[in-house]
Amino acid sequence: MQAISSNTTGAGTARGNVRLVAVVVTHDRLAQLKTTLAALLAAPPEDLAAVLVVDNASTDGTGNWLATLSDPRLCVLTSERNLGGAGGFETGLRHAHAHLHPDWVVVMDDDARPGPDALAAFHALDLSGLDGLAAAVHHPDGTICEMNRPTLNPFWHKRIFLRTALGGGRGAFHLGADDFATSGTRAIDGASFVGLFLSARVFDQAGYPDGALFLYGDDAIYTLGLSRAGYRLGFDPSVRFEHDSTTYSATDRRIRPLWKVYYYHRNLLILYRLATGVFFLPVLLLILPKWLSRLRHHSGERRAFLRLLGAAICDGLARRTNVSHASIIERSRS
Repeated sequence: MQAISSNTTGAGTARGNVRLVAVVVTHDRLAQLKTTLAALLAAPPEDLAAVLVVDNASTDGTGNWLATLSDPRLCVLTSERNLGGAGGFETGLRHAHAHLHPDWVVVMDDDARPGPDALAAFHALDLSGLDGLAAAVHHPDGTICEMNRPTLNPFWHKRIFLRTALGGGRGAFHLGADDFATSGTRAIDGASFVGLFLSARVFDQAGYPDGALFLYGDDAIYTLGLSRAGYRLGFDPSVRFEHDSTTYSATDRRIRPLWKVYYYHRNLLILYRLATGVFFLPVLLLILPKWLSRLRHHSGERRAFLRLLGAAICDGLARRTNVSHASIIERSRS
């Protein structure tokens, strides 16, 4: 594995018996990272004992700026190459668990951060019986962040399966506005790595997210795997996070840059196999034509799109994740 430099300047105390550590993964989004770290380091040490930033080979001055910070709770890991979001989270969680001694860890991207009272709200909850807790993630304008809605696996719940099969779409198995508006903690099966709190005992017993997934779906695969193994995940709307996902476009049907076609479809296949169980084959027959139909959105690069999609299907079916990123970049060249 590539060399990683660590700059650990210390750590804070803990609230009661719960020592919370934050892990933030960043790559070339310095402006967003500044806002996120300001929000995290504004929390008192009893609410947040330490912050670990994984700098994924940023080239925008992130490393130089991080070196100017003097908060004793800050720890920085600098990777010589971009590990992708998945690799960044695995690396960060391993380091935090081994060196910062948390009871709980909360993870987020560089463009996401806790609300002013989110960490205090987390500490106020009864965490007994929980192995993980997902925050309520909103856009800066207060609307619910679609990509970060926790899920219930329809293949494990008959009513949800029926709602999904009858055309309910994503809304049938993702928590909705009513869930975000209703106080109290409820059970979930899966969540994103934005505002996800995980008990440190999970890493000792169940291991870490698969960094080889590189990008897309690593959070869903990991949390759904935890649920299938019997770990208990919850959601509580009193713990509120903000996700400023301004770089994401919901209207552009093309996947950009093109090499992401591979990771998106390969990792989805791995996730679908995990979620569907014995129903995987009929689900596969439904989704493959839809994936091929995306070819029409990639005029001028269709041959490269098909190369990437074909490799993604083969590797996803084989659950093969040991493919070099350089080889994926090469396949993406039209």
